[in-house]
Amino acid sequence: MSRVEIRPFAAGDLTGCGALLAERHRRHRVTQPLLSPRFEAVEAAVAELTAVFKTGDASGAVAIRAGVPVGFVLGAPKTSPVWGPNIWVEAAGQAVTDAEVMRDLYAAAATRWVDEGRTAHYVVVPADDADLVRAWFRLGFGQQHAHAIRPAERPVVASRADGLSVRRATRADIPELARLDLELPTHQGRSPTFSAGRVGTIEESLADWADDIDNPDFATFVAVRDGMVIGSAIGCALEKSSSHLSLARPDNAGFLGFAAVFPSARGTGAGRALGEAVIGWAADSGFGSVVTDWRVTNLLSSRAWPRLGFTETFLRLHRTIGY
Repeated sequence: MSRVEIRPFAAGDLTGCGALLAERHRRHRVTQPLLSPRFEAVEAAVAELTAVFKTGDASGAVAIRAGVPVGFVLGAPKTSPVWGPNIWVEAAGQAVTDAEVMRDLYAAAATRWVDEGRTAHYVVVPADDADLVRAWFRLGFGQQHAHAIRPAERPVVASRADGLSVRRATRADIPELARLDLELPTHQGRSPTFSAGRVGTIEESLADWADDIDNPDFATFVAVRDGMVIGSAIGCALEKSSSHLSLARPDNAGFLGFAAVFPSARGTGAGRALGEAVIGWAADSGFGSVVTDWRVTNLLSSRAWPRLGFTETFLRLHRTIGY
């Protein structure tokens, strides 16, 4: 087999690497057919890759064998301080014909990234590509997050504890909805997730809900037990969200974007009931699928959502350099 040449990614690589990306997506859809078929077309894959390439401070590497690209990695930073001095390889940012080549690609690309002071590295990898995931693990990455999907079909509703019900939220629920807004980031900040995400204030949340409670683009549900609101969840069209981008974005998908239950009510089935409500809403709204995502170190969501039929589509892997 001829030698592989690794060099910086350039504009002239977009077409050849876009073809690799389209083929990767075609293989991915064999196991995840609810993902969009659009990106199996080379033109669409090239367009997604071009968008990454044109992002500010984007850089990466390409592997060439006998004059033909056999792999690439391409990343760009995000401006939010919550991610640290970062670089992101999003869903359209990598493809290889041989997973081992990714280790060489990362070695070349990361040299520049670290020289630029970008020491927090995030990579979004197709969940079904075990060889590629293992290659990233062997580069010192670990799994931080999961993206997942399921058909938008009404689930078989589990039996519920006496006194537990789910209904659409009303303006009278705003005080409890505001408190629940703080529960998820508070929970994520604790062990074993230790997220650095900001926890807002109750005043901010109250103001947001006063403006948004009647927004028809969002379906807000509350779980009620013995007349008291104990949890909430929100569904919307995925297009309303900034997550699940590019090849990770299915067509005509609903989004389970938020769910939280007060600590005293956890373990009562309220979270599952809220998830069932959002999935049922998505089915009734004509969506073809429902997506969600979770921190894999969040012990509650990482167990609850797979039990509702969500299967992983992409994994977010993470490595911090220097520790």
